[in-house]
This record gives sequence, structure tokens and C-alpha cells, in this order.
Amino acid sequence: MISREDIDTTLARMILSASGWRGVFALDGGEESSSDKISCAHKIISGAAARIFAEYLESEKCGVRSEEYKPTILLGTDTRPTGAAIIEAMMPVLLDCGCEVRYAGIVSAPEIMAWARSKNFYCEPHEPLRMAGFIYISASHNPIGHNGIKFGLTDGGVLAAEESVKLINNFYTAINNDDFISKITSIIFTTNHTNTANLPSETEAQVCAGSCENRRFCSWSEKTDEYKNVAYKTYYNFCNEVIWNNNRKIEDVFKESLAKKPLGIVCDFNGSARTVSIDKEFFTSLGFKFECVNNKPGEIVHRIVPEGESLEPCERLLEESHARDASFALGYVPDCDGDRGNLVIFDDAVNKARALEAQEVFALACVAELSHLVWTGELSYGGVFGEALVKAAVVVNDPTSMRTDRIAECFGISVFRAETGEANVVTLARNLRNEGYIVRILGEGSAGGNITHPSAVRDPLNTVMAIAKMLSIRSTVTQSGLFEIWCKYSKQTEKYKIDFNLSDIIASLPPFITTPAYHKDAVLRIKSKDHGALKDRYQKVFLREWEGQKDELKTRFYIYKWEAIAYNGTAEKRKLYRFGDAGRGGLKILFFDSEDKETAYIWMRGSATEPVFRIMADVSGSEASLEKWLLDWQRKMIMEADSSEKLGMKGE
Repeated sequence: MISREDIDTTLARMILSASGWRGVFALDGGEESSSDKISCAHKIISGAAARIFAEYLESEKCGVRSEEYKPTILLGTDTRPTGAAIIEAMMPVLLDCGCEVRYAGIVSAPEIMAWARSKNFYCEPHEPLRMAGFIYISASHNPIGHNGIKFGLTDGGVLAAEESVKLINNFYTAINNDDFISKITSIIFTTNHTNTANLPSETEAQVCAGSCENRRFCSWSEKTDEYKNVAYKTYYNFCNEVIWNNNRKIEDVFKESLAKKPLGIVCDFNGSARTVSIDKEFFTSLGFKFECVNNKPGEIVHRIVPEGESLEPCERLLEESHARDASFALGYVPDCDGDRGNLVIFDDAVNKARALEAQEVFALACVAELSHLVWTGELSYGGVFGEALVKAAVVVNDPTSMRTDRIAECFGISVFRAETGEANVVTLARNLRNEGYIVRILGEGSAGGNITHPSAVRDPLNTVMAIAKMLSIRSTVTQSGLFEIWCKYSKQTEKYKIDFNLSDIIASLPPFITTPAYHKDAVLRIKSKDHGALKDRYQKVFLREWEGQKDELKTRFYIYKWEAIAYNGTAEKRKLYRFGDAGRGGLKILFFDSEDKETAYIWMRGSATEPVFRIMADVSGSEASLEKWLLDWQRKMIMEADSSEKLGMKGE
């Protein structure tokens, strides 16, 4: 029988947050392990998580409550090796709870979330509505040996941060109860072993991890193909709704333009969940040319996070495709669950393929989608000074580059920031829509990709299509195209030309140098467990350093003032007096020039999904040396504050 210590030790190595419950699930403990087996402790934790979510759905009356019917739960996984073992542990527990479970096998994150938001997914036509939600097995961009669990309802996104906290608290309360553990253990292992006289020891459990001996599971999974088909079709239709925003005119204009001026797209699927999603059918049905590599599910051939070296195979593919056919101009690489995808382009300015930085990708998507709103008339202007006639906003996370602010300023709209975490950004956008704002585009610029309303999750299809619209919806005698709209609103009419290409669009973006979130220089390993106390100590270091460096900052970098800002959940607290009030949230030091214009920032936050501390610098202009100087300065100050903990220095 597995011990309480085994469970506690395993759980201590996991991170539970609104972004997912993640850890290294591979049985051998390797971050890059391709093992498909998980430990008995991980099985029990997975089963316990499933039960707590089922109970949450009932207690919160998610959906329309029916005494006759228990919750319907959609279930899916990405292509990580340990996904099936986690599903197998969850299945008997969910069935024991009386849930109607609909398992679609391998699905991308946007796919299962689109399925969840479709109002008829959870009951047959003759049944009353059930309480409903989804469980998705994925660790997103983390290494292959990791895995995790995401929970959501029927709004098309993961649980809001405050609801996630409630679920996590419920889980910890239950997992600390020995009777609860015994019940979960009994459910999982008496239904997964032919010999039910004795529950398995840890060693015995390892042998069966990943097996499928449960008849109820096998019987229930017979409908997997059927549910996958429903999820696929629902997602396909929803993507059209999102991209065109139910505007038939812009859709028709796009298709007509694409027929006259073809565009080719390549994709390195890297064995991700998108290998069995809609991508190829969706793009080719619109008239795109499409080529791909590594399109067999589960064959993950390089690092999962679509940054840096992970984009090189796609660059090579795009160059090969472009050499055969010059219409190939774009490529993308998704992460394992397929909710983000960073881009490569064929850059005509240098005559080769190159990767775009994550912040650059988000900026392009913002320009495209805001120009889309102007083109359709949803974002209109009037009055003496041409003010926007509607309230509109872009919502981003705290380390998104101020390049987004400059873009939004051109369109006369606002930028709102939330703490890092997709759930925070989505929740803030919903809150603003309730206040009457149009929020078409949102996302985490630091991570790349974008969320386009009414979607509530990043999706590489939406990112690619935003840029494709920019390239294809061109000016006519009667109406400006998207790029010309952007050039007019950004007062760069001299940069518009009839035969523009993607390199011209990129050259028109506001110039900023920003630390890539996954660059080695952006990641610190710190000893401090109390991040609030760390930030208090950092404040003392920063104030001392500011006094020593302010003259150089003025003369060399034109930085005259600073302001501290905290980001916690959806709240932004400016003019922060005590840095420690940021707690585990984001802390930004915003810098101003002599005219009080925001010109740069340094930022820090402990990751909620990985055991690392992230730092970043963002600088207006093209002076890379300033970004490096600020980042090095930030690292030095944080490490001093971290080391001062063991010397007894404490924040007041």
C-alpha cells in the first residue's frame, strides 16, 4: 500500500496554479523522459483531482443543475507519453462519481475548449442540461517528461483564477484525509487489476501504470472516435466564427484576394496534439498552400517550447518551400497542446527565413486585429479630434512589451494589464466587456500568440490568420486595406506601398528591444521561498542602486524617473510604496524620460508553472545595449536580495 509520505513527497514536487497542475509525471523522474508510465502516487493524485473537480461542478451548480443527472465532463489529452496513464487513473473515479464522461482522445487545447463552449455538447436532445466542464491533460510547453491537468467550464477557457484557488484548496483538504486517499486508491486499483484481494504496493503499481485493464474504461472509450469527431467539427466551425467575427464581407474579400495572390504556410507540428486537429483541412479549404513536417502524433523530435532552436526546423522547411514556390511566406510551430504557436517568416529584406520574437508576433496580431475592427466599422471615429466613438481595449499580461501600448495609442484605445497567467488575462477582458468595452484581441505578449474574442485561449490558427488577413486584405479604389489603415493611424503613410510584403509590415512596428521570456538570461534560480519578503529586500537594494546610477541613466539612457507597479490576478496597483505588496505576483519598475513618457521597464515574477524566477527588460527604440544593461542590473539586484536572506536582512 502506498504511504502518505510517498503522496506528500510527489505532491510537493508539483506546482498547482490556475495555469494547470503540473509536475514531472514520468516514472523515472526525468524532465526529458519519454516513459509512458507514472507512479502509484501520481495515479492517486490524478484520481483525486478528478473527484474534486466532479464535486466542484456539483457544488457550484456549473450549468443547469439536474438532480437526475450527474456532471458531464469532457476529457482529452495532448500527445505526451504519460497522458494515457493519467486518463486511466481519472476514468474510474469519474465513473464512480456518476459522471457522464466523454473522452475525445488526443485533442488540442483550443479544440477541447471550443467543444466545451458549444451549448449542446453535454446532453442528448431529450435530456435536461447537465452540469458540465472539461479536464485536459497537458503540461503545455514544459519538457516531455512533465505533464499536468487543466480544468475548465463551458465558457471556453480554463477556470478563472479565483475559482482555481477554490478548487486547489478543496483538493488539499481532501488529499490530507486518509479515508479519502483509501477510497481513491480502492477505486483506481481494484478496477485496474484482475486480482483485487490486495491493493498494489508501489512497485506493483508501477508495473501496471499505463495499462488498460479496466473493462469499464475500455467500454466507455469505444466512443472516443465519435467524440473526437464532434470536437473536431465544433472547433472547425468556431475558428471561422472567431477569425471573421461573423462578418461575411471580410471573409469574401479575403478569399477573393487569396485566389488572386496565393499564400503558402508551413508547419512543424513536432508530434503535438495539432497533428490530429483541423490545421491542414482548415487552411487548404480557405485556399492556402500548406506543407508540414513531424506530423505524426507523439513523435516529439525537439524541445517542446516553440522558442529559439525549436524554430530552426520550421525555418529550414520554409526556405525549402519558398525556393520551390515564392508564395510560401509564413510558418508556425505549436507547443504540445497546440494553444500557442510562434512564427517564422520568409524575410524578403534578408532573403531568408527567420523566427519572429514572441513579442513581435503579438504586436503583429494586434496591428492586424485592430485594423480589422476599423475595416469592418466596429471601431469608428468622429468628433473634432477624431476620437474613437466606442470604448475599446487590448488586454495583456504584465511583461508584454510597451510596443503594444504604442500600437493601441495609434488607434485611440486603452491597454489593460493583468498578472501573468492566461486565466488572469481572460478574466480581465471579460470584466471589461461587461463594462461596455470592445476587447477583440488579448493575450500574453511575452509568450507569443494571441487570444481573439470570442475565443478564450491562445490559438496559432488565429495568429497566422491575423497576419494573413493583413497580407491579403489590400486596398481597393473604395476601401483601404488593413496595412494602409495601420499606416494611416500610426502616421506612417510614407511606409505604405501597393506591393508591400510581410517585411514591410514588420518594419512599420514601433521599435522596442525586449528580453525573450525563455532566453537563458531571463531565468533565475533563487533560494527565497517568500517572494514578498524577497521583493522587500530588493526594494532596499534598488533604492540604493538608483541613487548610485541615476546620473548615468539620465545621460546615457534618458531615464529620469521610475514607478513601481504590482500585478496580482486581474489587479494592477500603481505607485507602489512597498515592493513586497506584490507578493508572488509581478513587480515592474517602469522608467520615464524627461517628458514623463514611459520609455523602459524591468520586471520580475516567480513562475506559477515551473520552479524558476523570470526577469525581463523592455526598452523603447533599437538600442540593444540598454536592454542588456537593464537586464544585467536587474539580475544583480535580485541575486543580492536573494543572498541577503541568509544574512538575516529582512524587509520592513
